[in-house]
Amino acid sequence: MKEYICKVQSPAGLITLSSDGQNITGLWLKAQKYYGSTLGSDAVEQELPVFNQAREWLTCYFKGIEPDFIPPLAPKGSPFRQQVWKILEAIPYGSYITYKSIADEMERKTGKKQSAQAVGGAVSHNPISIMIPCHRVVSVSGSLTGYAGGIDKKIQLLKLEGVSMEGLFVPKKGTAL
Repeated sequence: MKEYICKVQSPAGLITLSSDGQNITGLWLKAQKYYGSTLGSDAVEQELPVFNQAREWLTCYFKGIEPDFIPPLAPKGSPFRQQVWKILEAIPYGSYITYKSIADEMERKTGKKQSAQAVGGAVSHNPISIMIPCHRVVSVSGSLTGYAGGIDKKIQLLKLEGVSMEGLFVPKKGTAL
């Protein structure tokens, strides 16, 4: 399958978008952990209508306005990761949840015990950052752990959405979920 990319400047830095021609399949911040992890080496830079939709969404988002639409998304990943990402998509703008809450919801849906660490792995491998809002997930203690784009970007995005930072904190190096 042919893959396409385009680069977009944003207040959070350079963003690379990828698409299968119809859907957004990736959104990575420059130097993000797992950058381009689902992107083939033969992706070509090309303008597409879905990239225009993504740019419009990002422009609205970075103005501090909750977008009232989202481009079609098609993240690539295992069934477990897909389930976690669906939960991320349902986190309301301007709020956050914990890894444990996601694990509990996964357990309710599947009937299988899930660990916050397993959920954290799926969250960190989210290939469509910001649009699938993995930055809205924190540890049960309020620690701002686990954002592949960097904790500074996580804080920037949460503040942009008007999230109260009371009770949230930056972990000391080596702190686990």
